[in-house]
Amino acid sequence: MDLGLRGQKRRLEVEDAYWRLILSGMGTVEACREVGIGRKTGYRWRAERGGVPPARLAEDARSSRYLSLLERQRIATLKERGHGVREIARRLGRAPSTISRELQRNMLSHDKGIYDADLAHARARETGRRERTGKLLRDGWLRRTVQAKLELDWSPQQIAAWLRIAYPDRPDWHVCHETIYQAVYYARKSGLSRKLTSRLRTGRPLRRRRRRPDQRGIRFIAPASPIDARPPIVELRTRIGDWEGDLIVGRMGHSAIGTLVDRTSRYLRLVHLNGSRSSHDFAQAVTAVFASIPENARRSLTWDQGSEMARHDLIAHQLSDGVYFAQPASPWLRGTNENTNGLLRQYFPTSMAAAASWSG
Repeated sequence: MDLGLRGQKRRLEVEDAYWRLILSGMGTVEACREVGIGRKTGYRWRAERGGVPPARLAEDARSSRYLSLLERQRIATLKERGHGVREIARRLGRAPSTISRELQRNMLSHDKGIYDADLAHARARETGRRERTGKLLRDGWLRRTVQAKLELDWSPQQIAAWLRIAYPDRPDWHVCHETIYQAVYYARKSGLSRKLTSRLRTGRPLRRRRRRPDQRGIRFIAPASPIDARPPIVELRTRIGDWEGDLIVGRMGHSAIGTLVDRTSRYLRLVHLNGSRSSHDFAQAVTAVFASIPENARRSLTWDQGSEMARHDLIAHQLSDGVYFAQPASPWLRGTNENTNGLLRQYFPTSMAAAASWSG
C-alpha cells in the first residue's frame, strides 16, 4: 500500500496509516514496509511523539457521547419534517442541549437555516483532527506541581489521586493519570521534559502497547487448580495468609527475584534465587520463605501460569488452601502483586542484574 509522500495532506495520510497499523499490534518495521516508508521514518515518528498516537486518530473510535453521521442525518430529516429540538432529542435518546448546540453550530444562514448533516459531520471530524494545547502547557502552576511529584518518583496514578485530595476546590486540576502519561511522553504538548520518562516505573523512553491477549498462550503444563476454584473468602480480603506471587526478571532473563505479597496486609517477601530458575530450585526457594512464616498466615497462593511454577506440588503442602493459577494474560486477577511489582521496578529495573544485586 504505497500512499506516496506528495504534500502535507498526503504525508498525514501516510502517517495516520502507519499509526493505525501500530495500534493494531503490528511491529514498526512491518508497518513501515506496509505503508511504503523507510524504517528510519517510522522510528522518527514514534520518537517524536514518545510512542503516543496523534489525537486525530481518535475519530476512528469515537466515544458514543459524540454524534455519529447517522444521528446527524436523522437530525436533518426530523428538522425538515418540522420537529422541535426536544422531540428530536427524545427520538435520538440525546439531551436537548446536545441537539440545540449541534444546530446552532451548523445551521447554514445563507441557505435559510438549513442543516446539512454531511457538512456538519465533516466539520466535527476536522475539529477533532486539530492538535489541542495540553492542559499542563496552559497551566504553568499545574505543570510545575506535576513535575515536582514526578521528580520524587511518584507515579501518574499517585499524582492524579493526590491532586484530587490536596486541591478539592480546583476541579480544573483533577486530571487523570493518562493525561500525565501523555504529557510526559509527548512533551511538546505539555511543556514537561522527556527526561522525566526515566522517573516512571517502567523507565521506558517510548510508550509501548500491551501485548495482545491472543499473542500469549498458556505456558503452564502441570495439572493445577484454576483461580475460579479459590475459596470465596479470598476475594473478601478479610484474613491474613492469602498470597499473590510473580517473578521480576532482569535483562535477557539472566536474573530474577520472586515476589510474594499478602492480599490483605500488603506484607511483602522477596524470594532470592541463586542464579537458577529451574522449577525445582524455584519451588525450594519459595518453600524456604514460607517456612519462616507462621502457619496461620499461610493459606493460599495465587500465581500466573509461568513455567517456574511447574513443581507447585512442592509448595502446596505448606498452604492450607493450596496453590491457584490465574488465567493467562490476565494480570488484573493478581492486582495486588502487579502493583507491588510496579513499585519494586523503581529499585530493581530491568537493566539491573536483579538477583545478583540483592543479597537476601
